Amino acid sequence: MPNLDLVLAILHHLLVFALFGVLFAEFIIVRRGLDAAAVVRVAAIDLWYGVFAGFIVVVGFARAIFAAKGWIYYEHNAFFWAKIVTFGLIGLLSVRPTLAFLRWRRDGASPTDEAVTACGVTCGGKCCCSRSCRHLRQQWRAAMAD
Repeated sequence: MPNLDLVLAILHHLLVFALFGVLFAEFIIVRRGLDAAAVVRVAAIDLWYGVFAGFIVVVGFARAIFAAKGWIYYEHNAFFWAKIVTFGLIGLLSVRPTLAFLRWRRDGASPTDEAVTACGVTCGGKCCCSRSCRHLRQQWRAAMAD
C-alpha cells in the first residue's frame, strides 16, 4: 500500500482542482440572459461544488490527523487555522448564489438579468455584480492605459 500521507495529499489536491473546475464552469455558465436549461445545469454543477468542498474538508482534516506531521503540528499552526477560516468564509459567501440557483430551478423559469446580477455571481465572464469588482476593473484599465 502506498504511503497514506501521499495518497491523502494527492486526493486533497485533486479535489481542490476539481472544485476550481466547478467554479470555472459556474463562472462561464452564469450570465445575463440565463435560460431555464442553463439554470438546471448550474444548479447541478453547484451541487458538485458543495460535494467537493465537503470532501476537501474531510480529506484535509484526515491529512492533518493521520498524515506525516500529525495533529500536534497542526493544532497550534496559525496558518492552518487561517486556511480553515478562509475556506469557511468562502463557503458562507457561496450560500447566497446557491440559494438563488435552487430558487430559479424550483421556479422553472429563466431569471431576470437583475436577479442574476443581484445574486452576486459573475455574469458572462465579467465580474459585473459588485461595486468593488467594477472599481478594480476601472483601476486595472487606468493602470494599463499609462
